[in-house]
Amino acid sequence: MDTAGLHTLQEILEFRAETEPERPFVHFDEIDGRSVGYSYAEFDKSVNRTAHMLKSLGIGNSDKINLHLSNCVEFLLLWFAAAKLGAVIMPTNVAATADELEYLIGHSECRLIFTQPGYLDVAREVQGRCPRVEATVICGGSANADTPSFDALHSSQSDDRPGNNCDSADEVGILYTSGTTSRPKGVLVTNANYIYAGETVAKALCLTPQDRHLVVMPLFHGNAQYYSTMSALVTGASMVLSSRFSASRFFDQAIRHQCTVSSLFSAPMRMLLAQPRREELVENNLRAVLFAQSVTEDQLDEWQVRFDAPLLQLWGMTETMGPPLMNPIHLRRNNMSMGLPVMGYRVRLVDEQGSDVAPGETGQVIVAGEPGRTLMKGYLKNQEATRETIRDGWLWSGDNARQDREGYFHFVDRAKDMIKRSGENVAASEVEAVILIHPEVFDCAVIGVPDPLRDESIVAVVVPVEGASLESATIIAWCKDRLASFRVPEKVEFRHVLPRTSVGKIQKHVLRAEMVSEK
Repeated sequence: MDTAGLHTLQEILEFRAETEPERPFVHFDEIDGRSVGYSYAEFDKSVNRTAHMLKSLGIGNSDKINLHLSNCVEFLLLWFAAAKLGAVIMPTNVAATADELEYLIGHSECRLIFTQPGYLDVAREVQGRCPRVEATVICGGSANADTPSFDALHSSQSDDRPGNNCDSADEVGILYTSGTTSRPKGVLVTNANYIYAGETVAKALCLTPQDRHLVVMPLFHGNAQYYSTMSALVTGASMVLSSRFSASRFFDQAIRHQCTVSSLFSAPMRMLLAQPRREELVENNLRAVLFAQSVTEDQLDEWQVRFDAPLLQLWGMTETMGPPLMNPIHLRRNNMSMGLPVMGYRVRLVDEQGSDVAPGETGQVIVAGEPGRTLMKGYLKNQEATRETIRDGWLWSGDNARQDREGYFHFVDRAKDMIKRSGENVAASEVEAVILIHPEVFDCAVIGVPDPLRDESIVAVVVPVEGASLESATIIAWCKDRLASFRVPEKVEFRHVLPRTSVGKIQKHVLRAEMVSEK
C-alpha cells in the first residue's frame, strides 16, 4: 500500500520537522515587500500554536472553518492546524460576493471565518447572515471590539504538539467547484487524498528535496494545494509562496529564489508572453512548469525561446486529486495535448453508455480510483451528485477528449456546460440563474467564446420581457452586484428568441458558432 493509504498531514509534517528541522519549507514573498521564511521545524511549531488557538476558539474534530484569504502564511498554518485537530478547512475565492459566500459558509456549516482587512466588510456581512458563524478573525490586521486578530491570538499559544490523533480517512478540506447546477458542489478531501495528490505530482516530476516550487496560483484552488504544497511536503522540498501572481515579477521571483518548478494556467502564460522582452530572464533555473488549458504552438515556441522553462501540460480536476493525465518529464512531450496517463491512474474514453470509443473517436474522460484515497471522498450533502459522478469505481469527468495513435489525450470540449475564464471554472447556469431573476428578463443563455487572453470570454444572450428596453450595461451592473467579478459577462447580446431543440433545450452550440463567425 502507498503512503497515501496510511498517513496523515500531521504525521508527514512532524516527520519532516523531526528528521530535517533546519531544512527550508516555505518562504512567503509579499509583492509589496514583506518576506518571511520557515524551516520545517519552525513551521510545525507555528502550526501547533495555530492548533491551540483554534482549540481556544472552540474548534475540534469535524468542525469547519472558512479561509477567505489570499495567499499568505496564515492560510497554510490554518490548513495544517485544522488537520492536526481533525477539523476541516473550507477555502473561498476572495473575489466572491456576500451572496456567494453566504451559500458556501451556510452549506458547509462553518463556525469561524478567517479573512484579511480588504475582505473584512464582506465577511462581517456574511457572519450576520449565517447564525452558525461564531466569529470572524482578521489575519494581517489589528483587532477591534468585534474582530479578534490572528496574530494576537496566535502569539500567546503553546507550540507543544496538540494531543489529537487523526486518521488518513478523515476529511481535511472542502473545496467547492462549479457544477452544471446553479449551486457549486463541495468536494470532500481526506488526508489520504491530499497525500496521494502530492505523491502523484512528486513522482511524475521526479521531485527531490533540492527542488523549490514557485507558487503563484491561489491557495484556495486545488492546484496550489495538491500540485505544489503537497508535492513539496511529501518530498521534503521547499516552496516560495507569492502573495499573488505578477506577470512583471514572475521570472524575477523564480531567479531570485532559485526556484526549479512552478504551475500556471494558460491565461497567466499569455500575460507573461505579453511582457517586454528581457534577455536575462532566460537564466532562470525552472526545469518544469506545469500548465493546464490550451495555448497555441506559436506561443509554446515563443515561451521556449524567451524563457527556456520546460512546459508540461496536464489535465486534472478538483475531484481527481492528482492529475490523471500529464506530459512526461523524461519522454517526448506533446504540449498541444493533455499528455499520457500518470502512474497510479487508469483513464478511459467512453460513450454515454460507458462503452469504450474506438481509437481516434471522441469520448468522455473517466478515471478509475478509490473514493477517499485516489479520488474525492464525495460531494458534501449531495449523494445524488456523488453517485452520478463516481460509478462503479470510475469518476465521470464531464470532459470530452480523443486519443491519438501515440496515446496522447487531446481535449475536445466540456460535456458539462462550463466556461473557463482566466483559470477559473464558471458554470454557465450560475450566471444564468442571476440574470433570470432580473424582472425584465424573459430568457437567457450564457456561453463561453474563445478569447486570446482569458481562454474564454463570457457572453450573455438575453431575451427581454416583451416591451422592456434593457441595455447591456444594465445586465452587467446587475451581475456585478450579485456575482464575483470573474463570473460577470463581458458582453450582452439581445435576441427575440433563443435557438432550441425539439424538446426545448437551448442550442448553445448554435450561439457559439454565431459568435465566433462574427469575430
